Order: sequence, then C-alpha cells, then structure tokens
Amino acid sequence: MATIDITEQNFAETLENNEIVFVDFWAAWCGPCRMFAPTYGAAAERHPDITFAKVDTEAEQALAAAASITSIPTLMAFKDKTLVFSQPGALNATGLEEVIQTVKNLDMDKLRAGSAQQHP
Repeated sequence: MATIDITEQNFAETLENNEIVFVDFWAAWCGPCRMFAPTYGAAAERHPDITFAKVDTEAEQALAAAASITSIPTLMAFKDKTLVFSQPGALNATGLEEVIQTVKNLDMDKLRAGSAQQHP
C-alpha cells in the first residue's frame, strides 16, 4: 500500500480507523528526509496491513508543533491510537523493519496494564 498524506484535519481520524499507523514527519528541503523516503515507501509496500502516513512539516506546522517535532525526519508509530514509538533521524531498511516488527508484536493489554500500575 502506498503512503498517505496526513493533515491536521484527518490525523485523529487516521489513528481512529487503523490499528497501526506509522507517521513520517518530513520536509522537502530536508536531505535526510529525501534519503529516508524510498526506504519508508518500500516498507509501506511490504506491509499493506499497516497505514504508512507522511506529514509535511512545512504545510502542517500546527500538527508538527502539536506532535513536538523538533528534528526531521521524525518517525512515530501508533498502535490502538497510542503512541508507542517516536524517534528523530532516518532509519535504514533493517532498522525500520525491526521497529515495524516490534510494534506489530506489542501486547497493548500488557502495556496498558503496566502503565496503569505506574499511574494509579
């Protein structure tokens, strides 16, 4: 599946309607962003069960600010509407695949239970 563009208007809806969403915050002028784009696109093709989205930080400055983006590219992953991964910097194909598998294998019930114990 190809990547989709996310805006402030459809961000919440995208998280609501998809179990796993990866979001690449990028800008056209960013060299590392351009280097990461083919890796990200290839991962989107290999994992049609995951939603791969992109946020143009120049066009969506309010969304980038709300997500506390201070460096691009920044990759975020959400599972069951919960942020489970956030990291600035371009990943290589192996690193991205490792993150994808980790997110896929996350036990959200266990994660929520652990969080509830830490914050009663």
